[in-house]
Amino acid sequence: MKIFSLGARSRDHSLALLFALTLLLSALLLFSVQLVFGKLLLPILGGSPAVWNTCMVFYQTMLFAGYAYAHLLASRCNVRRQILIHGAILLLSGVSWPVALSASTPPSEQPVSWLLGMLFGSLGMPFFALATTAPLLQRWFVSARHRASGDPYFLYVASNAGSLLALLAYPFVIEPHWRVSEQLVLWNGAYLLLGALIAGCGAVVWRGGAVDTPVACVETQDSRIPARRGAHWLLLSAVPSSLLLGVTHFISTDVAAVPLLWIIPLALYLSSFMLAFSHWNPRILPHAMTLQALWLLPLIAFAFINPSLLTLSGQLTLHLVAFWLACMVCHGELARQRPDPQHLTLFYLLLSLGGLLGGVFNGLLAPLLFDDIHEYPLMIVLALLLRPGGSMVGRTWRETAREFWPTLLLLAGAGLIDARVDTALHLDALGVALILLTGFSYSLRASPWAMGSFAGALLALALGLHASLSDVLERERTFFGVHAVRASVMTDERGAPERYHELYHGTTKHGAQRLTEEFKRVPWLYYSQPGPIGQLFARYAATSQHWRIGVVGLGTGALACYARAGQQWTFYEIDPTVVRLARDPRYFSYLADCLPQAAIELGDARLSLQRVPDDTFDLLVLDAFSSDAIPTHLLTTEALEVYWRKLKREGLLALHITNRHLALKKLLGAYAEAQHVAGLLQEYTAPPDHFLIVDADWVVLAREAALLAPLRDSGAWRKLPLVFDVKPWTDDYSALWGLWK
Repeated sequence: MKIFSLGARSRDHSLALLFALTLLLSALLLFSVQLVFGKLLLPILGGSPAVWNTCMVFYQTMLFAGYAYAHLLASRCNVRRQILIHGAILLLSGVSWPVALSASTPPSEQPVSWLLGMLFGSLGMPFFALATTAPLLQRWFVSARHRASGDPYFLYVASNAGSLLALLAYPFVIEPHWRVSEQLVLWNGAYLLLGALIAGCGAVVWRGGAVDTPVACVETQDSRIPARRGAHWLLLSAVPSSLLLGVTHFISTDVAAVPLLWIIPLALYLSSFMLAFSHWNPRILPHAMTLQALWLLPLIAFAFINPSLLTLSGQLTLHLVAFWLACMVCHGELARQRPDPQHLTLFYLLLSLGGLLGGVFNGLLAPLLFDDIHEYPLMIVLALLLRPGGSMVGRTWRETAREFWPTLLLLAGAGLIDARVDTALHLDALGVALILLTGFSYSLRASPWAMGSFAGALLALALGLHASLSDVLERERTFFGVHAVRASVMTDERGAPERYHELYHGTTKHGAQRLTEEFKRVPWLYYSQPGPIGQLFARYAATSQHWRIGVVGLGTGALACYARAGQQWTFYEIDPTVVRLARDPRYFSYLADCLPQAAIELGDARLSLQRVPDDTFDLLVLDAFSSDAIPTHLLTTEALEVYWRKLKREGLLALHITNRHLALKKLLGAYAEAQHVAGLLQEYTAPPDHFLIVDADWVVLAREAALLAPLRDSGAWRKLPLVFDVKPWTDDYSALWGLWK
């Protein structure tokens, strides 16, 4: 009897290990291919952060389709029939194997549908097959006569561990050592191995005389899941999914759209699932709820009311910790409510549907509904409302009203202040008052409705306060970001007030123009005449009469006012909205006043330049920003090789690298050293008496040092620094290590 017991225990361990390894590899492949394809698609679509959000919509759609298939199969077929049908699906996925990116050119406007079609065509069937693995194999495990069959959710931890392993391995192991083409070869090989492991799981269950009735239950319940409970599961999974995309967009927009910065939020998201579905959840959930309420205070105070007080690392910490705590609370509550194993596939189906709804809301609906990134604070509020204990069932109207009286008082007070006080004159006092009120929100933590509604009112007032600081003439949200034209007032040289216009992309100012006849043809901000780019045009004035000049990035069109008769200028701009705003004389008149016949090529500059004949330009200016970040695909070795081919032998390459977070001079120094080209850097400090002339960092490269003599002799420029801890970026490699300021 003891020998039989040991044999049964050994079989249980082997069976659990086989299923756990299969689920781990499946999840690893599922998440690693997301990163590989995201990296492949970024250069095609201008390096926009929206690429990743749109990819996530595809991934969540296919995940939902896979979970729906698993639920249908588990509810309609016995286990042996499931094994046969799923084996056929795996063989069918081989039709599109090996996985690779199909060749196609995206449209210049609204590329979302093109991107989704590309993903479905290139990756659809294998991704669908992978997406079915987690729920289906757990359902097979329930039927495998294992002693843990009554609560198979521990395998969900193994699945999420594989996902997390893929995310951590990609930036540190895979990306630095293998090119993207080699990564796809490895992935395709691992996909074949997964097929063999799934076949092994099916064979073990088939031979073991699988049963179709669950062995035990986590809790006693009816055979049907109430609609209210299913809707609650949907919300608990949709809100963290939406927050994931909101946080990722925030990080990618102001730093860079690279896999590393997609991985951090996604890793936190998956870690919350792992902890929530582990045996530690009952001890973790109460602490996560307390910390979530406590962390709300600095989040509102320093992320939404006065973000200028924190550094980038402080901002990242604030947002990422708040995001992780919200995930822990939502996913912890999901794990606490997990159903009997007979409803396992339905539970996962609703979780995947919630994830899909969150992704669709952020990736597809929010850009149509909002002209700014309002979905992010909205989901912060919903996460608070979903805290355990927030049910209104069985409460009277009077009891419900008590939950909202602090919020109603706050809004009434804000309305009274707005009617009687000039907010522009008391911004500091109002900001301090809002920060103090965030402290009061902690006292409401026992009631999710009271705390959530109060926090929502605080966020709305904070955003309204920021909106009152500027006169927004137009705001438009596109696939490539949020653009806003603002009217501001300055004190001119004679001490009189003067109105001027500014163009913002995200949080970064991309150009400004004074509107008076005297100054409207003068470039300002990073393009000012005293600054580096103004010096370049002044120093080469004697030889630039017939130059052909290309400019990557249009902005307000300020550089056009450096144009001289006899020169030919071509601007390359990926976003049609930027072109429309720059050409609209109500906002900016640089193009109309200085270069009305300027050629503007719409589309990604790198792709557009490849169609230009070699040896075309005398000067190529790279000034392409995504909020505060230069799209990484425009600074790779392959991209720079394109620029050199399009430049004449004596041509100059000028790069605008002003950036709050990344020391891009190190990257260009590493490139200049590796390619043996000459480079000069100027980190220009603006005079304190004119705020329309700002600090600006520019680099100018040339094939020979003698070509840079006019700049070097001015004394304002210096050689690019020599670096040994930074590798030049390539299309397959773009690490941020060593570049942080």
